[in-house]
Amino acid sequence: MRHRILGETGISVSEFALGAMMFGAMGNTDHDESVRMIHTALDAGINLVDTADVYSGGESEEIVGQALKDRRDDVVLATKFGLPMGPDANQRGGSPRWIKRAVEDSLRRLGTDHIDLYQMHRPDYATDLDETLAALSDLVRSGKVRAIGSSTFPAELIAEAQWAADKRGHHRFRTEQPRYSILTRIIERDVLPAAQRYGMGVLTYGPLSSGWLSGRADPAHGHRAATAPRAFDLAIPANQARQEAVRRLTELAADSGMPLAHLALAFVRSHPAVTAVLIGPRTPAQLDDLLAGAEVELGEDALDRIDEIVPPGTEVNPEDNYNAAPPAIGDKRLRRR
Repeated sequence: MRHRILGETGISVSEFALGAMMFGAMGNTDHDESVRMIHTALDAGINLVDTADVYSGGESEEIVGQALKDRRDDVVLATKFGLPMGPDANQRGGSPRWIKRAVEDSLRRLGTDHIDLYQMHRPDYATDLDETLAALSDLVRSGKVRAIGSSTFPAELIAEAQWAADKRGHHRFRTEQPRYSILTRIIERDVLPAAQRYGMGVLTYGPLSSGWLSGRADPAHGHRAATAPRAFDLAIPANQARQEAVRRLTELAADSGMPLAHLALAFVRSHPAVTAVLIGPRTPAQLDDLLAGAEVELGEDALDRIDEIVPPGTEVNPEDNYNAAPPAIGDKRLRRR
């Protein structure tokens, strides 16, 4: 497993990172099997494990903590905060009040005294970034957090956060975690260039596009399809376009002598802005299949053919873009007198 430096942190991380969203009620409910999967990933050379407080209501963090009990020093441990953790309106977001509680809850569930990378799971447009960065900087100074990052931030907010940190003397976001796959390339326009400009590490998620690029004969019958049926509804024209793109990509993978999933993972890793790609297996078989693609490289011809199927900077289904409707246009009260 090859390694890269995570932005300008000096931390060396594997090109594959283990995403833990599927451990717990959201995916694999067998804790012992999930722990064994984490150990398998570590034994294969993965040294970055990424989870979040919201995954299965904290269960994922507990499983990760159990798995790392005797291997904590060997792992770069990342988790996230910000998405709702309960019905209370103050159990979410980027306010200092919530951050100070959320980090303590995560540390307890993870069974550790520090988090290597603490990431803001989504933008919080109701909280001044200065307030959020000040609270996160306090965590870094206290030693509870080693570095901070953002997740699914649009380019303009990435720039604003960097500016605020510089002007106010805060620790700055060192990483960004965006969705990125062959079918969702919109971040190539501005998010990836912004991350490169500010020396940020990039940990991408969703390389298999919720199972569309898994190589299954019928992606619409997978685990993700059961939890998000609209994403696989072929009555929707954008999903028909996605199905056609997958057909052509499957042919390309076959011509290249590799499974579609390996083509998809290698594509994401090929972008110079990407530090590591998060893989999120639910079963041991899925993990083994993904790990088998760790050394796959794509040549220029294959990358050019991918560009023909899904042009750079585009996405096949606009609903895949979390930043398509920020509050300024998503809430009509903010754009009408």
